[in-house]
Amino acid sequence: MWFDCLGALVIIGIVCWIYRWRNPRCNGKLPPGSMGLPLLGETLQFFAPNTSHDISPFIKERMKKYGPIFRTSLVGRPVIVSTDPDLNYFIFQQEGNLFQSWYPDTFTEVFGRQNVGSLHGFMYKYLKNMVLSLFGPASLQKMLPEVEKTAYGRLQQWSCQHMIEVKEETASMIFHLTAKKLISYDSESSSENLRESFVSFIRGLISFPLDIPGTAYHNCLQGRKRAMRMLKNLLQERRMMPRKQQNDFFDYVLEELQKEGTILTEAIALDLMFVLLFASFETTSLALTLAMKFLLENPTALKRLTEEHEAIIRKREDADSALTWKEYKSMTFTFQVINETVRLANIVPGIFRKALRQIQFKGYTIPEGWAVMVCPPAVHLNPAKYEDPLTFNPWRWEGMDVHVASKQFMAFGGGMRFCVGTDFTKVQMAVFLHCLVTRYRWQAIKGGNTVRTPGLQFPDGFHIRIWEKESLAKREN
Repeated sequence: MWFDCLGALVIIGIVCWIYRWRNPRCNGKLPPGSMGLPLLGETLQFFAPNTSHDISPFIKERMKKYGPIFRTSLVGRPVIVSTDPDLNYFIFQQEGNLFQSWYPDTFTEVFGRQNVGSLHGFMYKYLKNMVLSLFGPASLQKMLPEVEKTAYGRLQQWSCQHMIEVKEETASMIFHLTAKKLISYDSESSSENLRESFVSFIRGLISFPLDIPGTAYHNCLQGRKRAMRMLKNLLQERRMMPRKQQNDFFDYVLEELQKEGTILTEAIALDLMFVLLFASFETTSLALTLAMKFLLENPTALKRLTEEHEAIIRKREDADSALTWKEYKSMTFTFQVINETVRLANIVPGIFRKALRQIQFKGYTIPEGWAVMVCPPAVHLNPAKYEDPLTFNPWRWEGMDVHVASKQFMAFGGGMRFCVGTDFTKVQMAVFLHCLVTRYRWQAIKGGNTVRTPGLQFPDGFHIRIWEKESLAKREN
């Protein structure tokens, strides 16, 4: 009898717990939605692979069922998902007031507890200014010749090969350039392969967070540990052999660490270095790979892009002179191609914030402490804002300011956390495209299919053959 009563109490307790999980308490009206299974929530559905460029089925089905604002649960946390441009804009504008940057524990585990995305207020602004000192417009103007030289050098190497895999090769090119600028790292002279640790990290970055040997997530964490150990060793070596002049970001960091009363710590500096290296090469290489694929599939866009860059060369006194900042800024159609590529790429499937207090918006209540996920793909692929949204059409950006975020375009974030590496990304893409279309042609060999889990990947790669074409001067003679 006593055991029967105990069993009944346990069952009642479990039922009550499930009920509370599915019906969270709220001093107001929660957005509609489902919290899924206890603890697990709807995490499995969120990570389900999707081979379309369209809005993920997870988001699309819930938008249709619940509307543009709905609730769910991911990796054990209640989340409000916003596909509403007005709410997205409100969230970005209220950064530091009603909302602050937040990511799931699994994200901070792989990027570091003190990564720049998890810091707020003065500390975030301080790190942002540090990054801008390296990747701001003034510094990028000085970097332009090196970016161009690197692009031409790699393209020449690729043209001598029977076939290359675009994502791998562009990632290698950009990592080499960025690592050299940040930490004077040269893969050819180093005894350890820093990029290989990042490759292991990336393969499991957007995967189900199960830290068991053999899983992608476990390999991701191990890749981070190796990369962080190497970065720490490199920093220690620089400390022992300091340089008289600032030549890279490590020099800048060491100078800041030595200042009296500095708020910078070695742990924060290393986490920042890790994030900068990752973000600079992984996201840009994905965008470049897609751009090359889209341009092959759209000969009219490729022809227009080529004409723009050949016109730049024709205006020069010396056709072989280096690209100038003025020429870079004149690449109008190129920036349209870049914007259209990143609009369709949706490399960042969700931007997370946390409500600092209870918020009312359009009749719904966002409880204090709840996570909010802004969903860029739902905005970028909205047929009400972009005609035929799944079509690559750079001309749709004509007459628009392609260098700012808006309610309808947030590929580089928004508000005070607008991506500080945006200009660096655009310089690399534009210069690479300039070098590519003025001197080379390329042909798809195999691969090119994409999958989202929910991040963008090329599971079979994108393999091409590339060859040098006749110079512009010879063609016009």
